Amino acid sequence: MPAARPRPPRPHRAAGRLAAALGLAALLGSACSTAAPSAPNPAPAGGASRVPSATAPAATPPPAPAPSVTIAAVGDTMLGNTPDLPPDPGTYLDPVDRRLTSGAQIVFGNLEGTLTTATASKCGTAGPSQECFAFRDPPRYIRYLKQAGFTVLNDANNHSFDFGAAGQAQTVRTIHAAGLAQTGLPGEITVVQANGIKVAFAAFAPYDYDANLLDLPAARALITQATREAPIVVVYMHAGAEGADADHVTGHEEYYLGEDRGNAEAFAHMAIDAGASLVIASGPHVLRGMQFYQGHLIAYSLGNFVGYGNFGLGGDLDMSAILHVTLSATGDFERARIYPIQFEGQGQPFPGGGAVAFIAQLSAEDFGPTAARILPSGVIKAPS
Repeated sequence: MPAARPRPPRPHRAAGRLAAALGLAALLGSACSTAAPSAPNPAPAGGASRVPSATAPAATPPPAPAPSVTIAAVGDTMLGNTPDLPPDPGTYLDPVDRRLTSGAQIVFGNLEGTLTTATASKCGTAGPSQECFAFRDPPRYIRYLKQAGFTVLNDANNHSFDFGAAGQAQTVRTIHAAGLAQTGLPGEITVVQANGIKVAFAAFAPYDYDANLLDLPAARALITQATREAPIVVVYMHAGAEGADADHVTGHEEYYLGEDRGNAEAFAHMAIDAGASLVIASGPHVLRGMQFYQGHLIAYSLGNFVGYGNFGLGGDLDMSAILHVTLSATGDFERARIYPIQFEGQGQPFPGGGAVAFIAQLSAEDFGPTAARILPSGVIKAPS
């Protein structure tokens, strides 16, 4: 069998030997010269991807989510009325404080009364009667409200002046001394910050000792001014008739015991037209429906939130709600949810009850196509 002839070297092997020789020469030469930047490596054969060098720029991280602010809001809040006070006020709000504060940067409540040691009340020496109620808690009770998570308390209501100018002034001082924000006095705009975003609060009630909601030009001017101080403006109104039969928004001027309590719907629409991002309310002592106007949510009454024998109970008055609303950094509605509350005993709040279905029904009946869509979970959607 004839011997096989040796095959000539394949071209790619010859090229490899040549490259190795050139590489060795370059290595020997580098010992005698200053190193120069290496040329980029050629793309590998066969279309294989090249592993990036350690100096390649890192991938651009995804953009951070746009900042937003979540506000928790509740209605009328008063831990009893001196001398009828809860036996353990420090734990009275424990059943609901986690629901109140979870995920919220701002927690707002209407302080339906005073924190004062003053004794001269609007009811005179006769004390509370069927027609006259004067509410006060000891100033030290502010610690229990702060402990529950409140950050902003409102004084625009019909009980902030129950003990005159002295009682109102002491209440305001007490709130500020505890490190909480306060709003609701005539001409008052309160600005707080959350997630680096300014949020302005302006609160109104139908009285001259508060920012007066019956003076629509002045109210509009105050809200407009608030829009120059913060990109998010929250307006509170203490408006409408009172009692279990006052759960519907009428769209007309409402009265209670002969007192003009304003047209809640007209005021809320004016507030949004003036620049409000969100309108919340209480005062009727019962829940009311919710509406979207110009893309913004209006909660017409959050009812009572906590009491100890000082608010009526029974039927519709046994229900309340915690409202959570998330707004964008420019005040646009992002999402909202209702958490239902049921009163037990003398008015202590507990999670549960039928508030979600009740508010959904009222919303549909009162506002039709502009009603907030409230899912059984409590999630609030804008009308489709």
